[in-house]
Amino acid sequence: MVDSHMRRRTVFSKLIRDKSSLLGITIIAIIVFAGIFAPVIAPMSPYTQVLEFRNQKPGFTGEIILFRLKPELPIQTVAVTSISKKGETIQYQDQLNRVFEIEKNKLEGVKEKDWHKKYRYWLGTDNFGRDVLSRLLYGARISLLVGISASTLSLLIGIILGAVSGYYGGVLETLIMRLTDIMFGFPTLLFLIGITAAFEPTLTVVFFAIGFVSWPGMARLMRGQVASIKEREFIKVCEVLGLSKPRILLKHILPNCFAPMIVTYTLGIAGAIMVEASLSFLGLGAQPPTPSWGIMINAGKDFIRTSPWLSIIPGIAIASTVIGFNLMGDSLRDVLDPSMKK
Repeated sequence: MVDSHMRRRTVFSKLIRDKSSLLGITIIAIIVFAGIFAPVIAPMSPYTQVLEFRNQKPGFTGEIILFRLKPELPIQTVAVTSISKKGETIQYQDQLNRVFEIEKNKLEGVKEKDWHKKYRYWLGTDNFGRDVLSRLLYGARISLLVGISASTLSLLIGIILGAVSGYYGGVLETLIMRLTDIMFGFPTLLFLIGITAAFEPTLTVVFFAIGFVSWPGMARLMRGQVASIKEREFIKVCEVLGLSKPRILLKHILPNCFAPMIVTYTLGIAGAIMVEASLSFLGLGAQPPTPSWGIMINAGKDFIRTSPWLSIIPGIAIASTVIGFNLMGDSLRDVLDPSMKK
């Protein structure tokens, strides 16, 4: 127990001292923080549209009022340049210098700060007048959710199939490894496109599709690790003592295989995030108006000449996240398996 605790402390201290690892951990921490606390730190809802503010540059400041014409109708927004109070009505001037009046009981909230808001769009607005920063923060949630979930599913499938084939061998190993070879024979992205196109495009379908397609690498790595460890002396001793095969596999072999699997799992998250963004870009992942980074890039490509930030900003977010996980994965590999260190 003490040795295990000391080993974890040693691994953590080595990761902190490594500059590339520290950079990767910092990037991941920022992305995770942004995803978890998006509802708190986002300036506004990622779905709020202010059509008068379409394709505004980063740093643009706008003023809006929120109201409902009827209680059962959704909240509406209108961009204004000035407002004034006149009894039980509010008079406002829109972007075309037209003057309108609206009753106070239709405004969204009692206090002025509830229905009259001024926003600074730090990263500009998209073609529907939505805040790019808010959509970017909420998009981090989707990328992390799909990346971690899909990579976890892939890890579980890979561990089970790889461990069984590596330890029991024989016909079972042959069948599993031939299935793995068949999976490797399909181009991954085309295979994913085929799966997602066959069903209604949703994040759930993307999550399961990525998980079920990306397990062969995990399985082959696990099979090699198990096949190597089962030939060691302490495993032979366990067999001589009469321990059952499932117990030997679960208690003595699998714990010694986790180091390379953790590294592969970390790198798999980066790959899953890239795949999710690719599928969403092609319209086979998250669907509008969901604030997915892939959707944001797809929506911005039509305005790449006039509003390049619409595609560049989410592209930088994807690249930064993938680089962060890759840096941490490479550092974990060097720490957990010094023989792989360059």
